[in-house]
Amino acid sequence: MSLPSAAAEARVAEHAGSVLCAQRHRQCQCLCHRLQAPCLHCPHGWPARLGKSRAVLAAHAYGGRCSYRAPDGAGASAIADPAVPNGLSRAKVVRTDVPTTPGPEWPLALNHSKGASVMSSPGPYPQRPAPDHFVRRWLVISACVAALMLFWQFLPAIEAWFSPRQAAERTVTPRGDLAADEQATIELFEKSRTSVVYITTSQLVRDVWTRNVFSVPRGTGSGFIWDDAGHVVTNFHVIQGASEATVKLADGRDYQAALVGVSPAHDIAVLKIGVGFQRPPAVPVGTSADLKVGQKVFAIGNPFGLDWTLTNGIVSALDRSLPGESGGVTIEHLIQTDAAINPGNSGGPLLDSAGRLIGINTAIYSPSGVSAGIGFAVPVDTVMRVVPQLIKTGKYIRPALGIEVDEQLNLRLQALTSTQGVFVLRVAPGSAAQKAGLSGITVGPEGIVPGDRITGIGGAPVD
Repeated sequence: MSLPSAAAEARVAEHAGSVLCAQRHRQCQCLCHRLQAPCLHCPHGWPARLGKSRAVLAAHAYGGRCSYRAPDGAGASAIADPAVPNGLSRAKVVRTDVPTTPGPEWPLALNHSKGASVMSSPGPYPQRPAPDHFVRRWLVISACVAALMLFWQFLPAIEAWFSPRQAAERTVTPRGDLAADEQATIELFEKSRTSVVYITTSQLVRDVWTRNVFSVPRGTGSGFIWDDAGHVVTNFHVIQGASEATVKLADGRDYQAALVGVSPAHDIAVLKIGVGFQRPPAVPVGTSADLKVGQKVFAIGNPFGLDWTLTNGIVSALDRSLPGESGGVTIEHLIQTDAAINPGNSGGPLLDSAGRLIGINTAIYSPSGVSAGIGFAVPVDTVMRVVPQLIKTGKYIRPALGIEVDEQLNLRLQALTSTQGVFVLRVAPGSAAQKAGLSGITVGPEGIVPGDRITGIGGAPVD
């Protein structure tokens, strides 16, 4: 493409300057803006692509597509500029070679020869939007704020990373005096721990091939020194089924224990160790007759093999009953406590706040097998009645009359005979009742023969 002559270029520049839109194309409503094409009124949008002189020439050549071109057939047109105030006029440009009707959108081709120019319409050429300085400023501010927040968040980590790693010296804060109840608990434990023992049991097993006999550990439990003769009291289920039992004292001495006697009905067993002259003190004995619910209690034992462990709680309830193992005899008059009792605590002492024995920890109620805050202890009054007899005879003979009664049947017989008392249903062989000559109901050829009726014991009437 040949460049325009100087005269034509000046002429086009004059025309372009006269029709430049006052609003810089943003408010221009000409047809060129609606077609998204460079407008005749805005030649300033072209220089970046065509250069200044060619942009001006292109703007002039593109005037055939502008709605503000001269009327058809005028030969020469004066291009009006709506942005010019009334009373003012623009320079006029004579145009004799511009088509009066828009043609198809051909590629832009400018030919200049001897004062004539031929124009073909270009395609859409959108102008680049002007930058929005407000949005840019807002983005910069947001980025700065975000960077500041991240820096503030990670400032401690940054300081820790760059600071020298050295342990700060700490001073010990004085504790002061212990509370009164703390001091009392400490004294109770230090005084009572020497009376508590750690019991381990084993069972002798014979090898079926070699016929050799060897010992297999069976279980652990707790106990306490009963008297100066070396008797140790524990639970029956601690030593049940064991062939050997070893008693460990608080000072570390171990002794083989001998079985003295058991009472499965009370879950009590008595062992004996030969301690010689260095005997540990016996635990002080209290009473369970005056216990109150809410009273503080302490348990010392060896839960899970953790020797000489102290736990505390309160008396939760009194006079509880607990069925024996495998349908055995029901253990009655038990003390319920929330002091932590776990496997290994069995046989250990339950103490009051004065350090006196008030029970033997014997069982817990727990679906998981560990402490759930419900433990039971054999009351010391029962222990005082059973242990001396075990030491003396090796067994406990439970007092019993040896008679059997039926409460419902007794009420019916009282109504039929209009009498008071207890009708004996059956008498146990060899019992005290049989020795006393009592007899129960018998069935013979003549029918049912009523047995004896007890109306009083020791002068006191019986209903």
